[in-house]
Amino acid sequence: MGEFVPPVSQDSVSMTTPVQSTYGRSATDCYTSPPTAKDPYRYMVGFGNRFASEAVPGTLPEGGRNVPQKCAFDLYSEQLNGTSFISSRQTLQQVWMYRIRPSVAHRPLEPMAANDDIEACFSPSNPSIKYTPLTYTWGPLDIPEATTPTTFLTGLKTMGGHGDPTNKEGIAIHMYAANASMGNEAFCNNDGDFLIIPTEGALDIQTELGRMMVCPGQVCVIQAGIRWKVSLPDGQARGYVQEIFGSHYELPELGPLGSNGMALPRDFEIPVASFDIDETKWTIIHKLTGELFSYEQAWTPFDVVAWHGNYAPYKYELSKFVSFNSTLKEQVDPTIHTVLMAKSKIPGVSLTEFAAFLPKWQTSTNTFRPPYYHRNMATEIGGLIYGKYGGSAREQVAGGLTLENSYMPHGVTKVTKPL
Repeated sequence: MGEFVPPVSQDSVSMTTPVQSTYGRSATDCYTSPPTAKDPYRYMVGFGNRFASEAVPGTLPEGGRNVPQKCAFDLYSEQLNGTSFISSRQTLQQVWMYRIRPSVAHRPLEPMAANDDIEACFSPSNPSIKYTPLTYTWGPLDIPEATTPTTFLTGLKTMGGHGDPTNKEGIAIHMYAANASMGNEAFCNNDGDFLIIPTEGALDIQTELGRMMVCPGQVCVIQAGIRWKVSLPDGQARGYVQEIFGSHYELPELGPLGSNGMALPRDFEIPVASFDIDETKWTIIHKLTGELFSYEQAWTPFDVVAWHGNYAPYKYELSKFVSFNSTLKEQVDPTIHTVLMAKSKIPGVSLTEFAAFLPKWQTSTNTFRPPYYHRNMATEIGGLIYGKYGGSAREQVAGGLTLENSYMPHGVTKVTKPL
């Protein structure tokens, strides 16, 4: 039994003994990443966190209540679900918004003219789809002529994909080339989540939950159901879009790497609440199975004064990725460079992996250093933001795209790398 020490009697303490002062400071707000020379906006940080943001203090209801009988400032409460109500708690994604007007107040929905450049249903029953084992290389899309104003949405072109949004599983790869900002219109994708990868020109993206400036070298994710628009501060823009159906992006497991490395959760930036007061006419465009529909309303959709939840867009600076490689011998598989991935319906099998190949030291000895020759069960699609890539038999240029189909052999040739 340990020694019992009796409490010190108050009488034994000298009341004249000087008290040692302790100084400190407590945080009064959560951390946000500050604006920069290229980005005027402020962001919350942390992948997958639950956030709360107010453009006007006192807007969010008190804890324990999402739908008060009367919201602050006569706002309307509105929930957006990214997963089903009965999803497991670890996969549940939703956001509560407090807005000036409810989204349900709009004119009737009408179909728009078909856009033959956009596709979403990659089924053998679709006559517009052709299955091929061939490999392909495309150059960057041409910037439209000044006489043809083209927005991010009208400049979107589908390059390939698989699956079907109606089956809640699949992927589509798009490229875009634009020379005009979107006006009083907003886009809402009913089919899936967009991963946007600019290669030329910044994208000033306004969403219902806040604003993001996304420059080449950065990527952003905008989930299904969120309304947004794109402005072009540089006058023109090009890049890639990877769209996934029925799943959401997440960070890959770290396994033996430990608790740190690859894409760090703290480096993902989430917009803060921002709203407009605008009572002019707006057009809201929805994409469903690749078809476009629209309706009009007499005010801006970007009127969310405050929100809380974990279903929110985010952006990421690729140069912050913590790369890993072999330091002595051999090559590691390219999945070691995975930034984001999405799960398929098959346990243990991913729907897609988005990897970033950054500048790195090659230190392995007695090892073939270019990407090794192989035939992959997964289709590989590669783009180039900047620099050079020597792991293909075909020349790649910035803004271009390459496709290596499933089980087709690929690797460098004597032309690209003397053996």
